Amino acid sequence: MTSSLPAVPDAELLRLDHQVCFSLHAASRAFGGVYRDALKDLGLTYPQYLVMMVLWEHGSQPVKAIGEQLRLDSGTLSPLLKRLESAGLVRRERSAADERSVTVELTGAGAELKEKALPVPRRILAATGLEVEEILALQALLGRLTGALDQAR
Repeated sequence: MTSSLPAVPDAELLRLDHQVCFSLHAASRAFGGVYRDALKDLGLTYPQYLVMMVLWEHGSQPVKAIGEQLRLDSGTLSPLLKRLESAGLVRRERSAADERSVTVELTGAGAELKEKALPVPRRILAATGLEVEEILALQALLGRLTGALDQAR
């Protein structure tokens, strides 16, 4: 579905408050602050939390699969995994079948951290001030936006 822009002067379109990308950026930064507080007791940053959620949900994963799920390249993901490994939460192992492939798995401490993380999603939901139905609608809309932007590249 493609729509044309309304008859608005180009200079008007350059206003910051007309940029959907800036609205998303501002919301992301606000989420970052809430997550920082919510994850403090877990000793995780938000990107580390995302990695842990992938592993809690799917179990051992190749680094490549984690990167694909989180939309992170290996240059961003490798230092994250190294810090999680140093904290004793994950273990990385090279595949015997393909030395280029590295698999990441939870340690006992990493698996146990899931229990401590259980209240985080409800805390974040409460902080949004939105109803569950609104969150679901927003996720669907953002999924459509992401798909359209991926296609536009």
